[in-house]
Amino acid sequence: MQFSKYHALGNDYIVLNPSDFPGWEAPTETQIRAICHRNFGVGSDGILWGPLPTTSEAACGLRIFNPDGSEAEKSGNGLRIFSRYLHDHGLVRTRRFRIHTLGGIVESEIIEDGRLVSVDMGHVSFDSERIPVAGPRREVINETIATGGVTFRFCAATIGNPHCVIPVPDATAELARTHGPAIETDPRFPRKTNVQFMTIVNRSAIRIEIWERGAGYTLASGSSSSACAAVAHKLGLVDRSVSVRMPGGIIEVEIGDDYAIRMTGPVARVAEGRIDAELFGEVL
Repeated sequence: MQFSKYHALGNDYIVLNPSDFPGWEAPTETQIRAICHRNFGVGSDGILWGPLPTTSEAACGLRIFNPDGSEAEKSGNGLRIFSRYLHDHGLVRTRRFRIHTLGGIVESEIIEDGRLVSVDMGHVSFDSERIPVAGPRREVINETIATGGVTFRFCAATIGNPHCVIPVPDATAELARTHGPAIETDPRFPRKTNVQFMTIVNRSAIRIEIWERGAGYTLASGSSSSACAAVAHKLGLVDRSVSVRMPGGIIEVEIGDDYAIRMTGPVARVAEGRIDAELFGEVL
């Protein structure tokens, strides 16, 4: 069973092409956990299952799975990785093409032979019904959330998947690891949420630390970068071009009209290999 592995700023994904897995409609939760396990499996932050048949509006479809087996609507780094995979394997013939995800259709552009990829991620919304966030319909801006004896102010947003953005004077990995799990599963987020702690560097740069829904502490995230840049702009703290700094590196975000997001960042190929069927008998 063939696999390809890539990383985008340390956020690594395994691409599984359904044509290499006859009889699989999609990997099961048990199979996903086994493959993604850092000690007993191949090891990754998630699985990209595609290309899949789709409508004429997109070149192909993609399903995105977190390492705990849950399914994500959208992943910016995952989309950049999958775009390079399609390019590397000759599955697309143009530099620009569309991909269908659960979080909507996005358009990718291959740059520098795939070492750099831009994705038009769609529009960020702060609407509580679209994110979703419990309570009356509203824009979720500067609300409070308490966890571990600490009260934070947060903004919520969606770019096809939910985000809780918390501005702080100094975003640290400890903040994300300590408070991320409780905020991810807070009852006000019925589909759980990605969590970002964000520090404003200047009008054109922010720094974030990420707790990713279904994956945990993460070195980088494209959708988190998009949501945080949009929130910072909504709060009047940054301009429309934002460098998002993370432990894994930097993603460039352009904010267009109605919070349309174009995200650009690097992708690196790691490995091509075979998954042995024995794996699924060894790891629960």
